[in-house]
Amino acid sequence: MTDDPSPERGWRGSQELWLDAAYAALVERGVDAVKIMPLANALELSRTSFYWFFKDRRQLLAMLLNRWEDTTTRPLVAATRDYAASQTEAMLNVIGLFLSDASFDARLERAVRAWAQQDADVLLRLQQADAERLAALRDMLAHWGHDPQDSDVRARTIYLVQVGYISMGVNEPLQERLARFPSYVEIYTGARPTKAEMDRLRGRIGAKV
Repeated sequence: MTDDPSPERGWRGSQELWLDAAYAALVERGVDAVKIMPLANALELSRTSFYWFFKDRRQLLAMLLNRWEDTTTRPLVAATRDYAASQTEAMLNVIGLFLSDASFDARLERAVRAWAQQDADVLLRLQQADAERLAALRDMLAHWGHDPQDSDVRARTIYLVQVGYISMGVNEPLQERLARFPSYVEIYTGARPTKAEMDRLRGRIGAKV
């Protein structure tokens, strides 16, 4: 008997493969597109193979939310705690994070914010993430000497500007955005970054110095 290479008999994919397909559907078409049969068709796998890796669609959606937190909230909180020799360098650590989906997944963030508009549980989780991110920004500013009220206002300014960038799908050339960074940092902290600090950021992200 020859081996049958068809998906139904010879290959079930992997949990990561299914999750990647669900991710693509979510960021491109929204949560309503994340359904088992369309994903199976896209992957050329049987519907039943899904159940080797997930209990049900609810578990798949829960894992998408875990991926969202791992690629957005976790990196942002970490960036607020990265080593910096000055508060301006600390701020560049934070806002530099948003220059690439590899460091902060803006596409997934935008998709989850849209999803939250139709799911109360997702909205609650989003609000919890917003609170955690704002707290991390406040703590960073407090570390550099800002009083509680000032830290809160500055943290909200930083965060709401960035959420606006993401929600509006702003797409501007990297050099144009970097050119605004010194002014952004001055608004956020009260001081401008040095040329050396900007050059280090450019070098870190592979931009022209």
